[in-house]
Amino acid sequence: MDIAKLHAQKDPAERARLLNDLAIPGLDSKMGINFLHISADLCIGEMPVAGNNQPFGLLHGGANAVLAESLASIASLFVVNPGEIAVGVQVQMTHHAAAKNGTVTGKAILIHSGRSLATYQVEIHNDQGKLTSSGQVICFLKR
Repeated sequence: MDIAKLHAQKDPAERARLLNDLAIPGLDSKMGINFLHISADLCIGEMPVAGNNQPFGLLHGGANAVLAESLASIASLFVVNPGEIAVGVQVQMTHHAAAKNGTVTGKAILIHSGRSLATYQVEIHNDQGKLTSSGQVICFLKR
């Protein structure tokens, strides 16, 4: 991933478009995560329910955790300088309501950034705007 190119782009929506266009193979692309806004203090993305569901047809709780960690980890890459890395080290999620179809939209908001850790509050909503999952992700910043 060319982080320097993403860092050079200052518009959060354009930064998200550039990352989506890279189509990096991995879990994010397998789950259909599409980034909409990327900055150090806010990352927004969406994910389809279809293909990410559990046997009863509902969005799998682990899929919520993947979306949450992906959003926080991408945002934390902009807390550090290009060439430095940031990775999720703790994910805590609570599921409030089932998502049965459509897409869910997640928002990771930076609530604390220190020398070696960044903490994000994450909320995930369904197409009707109902909160389906919320939690916190802590990312390790390797400077």
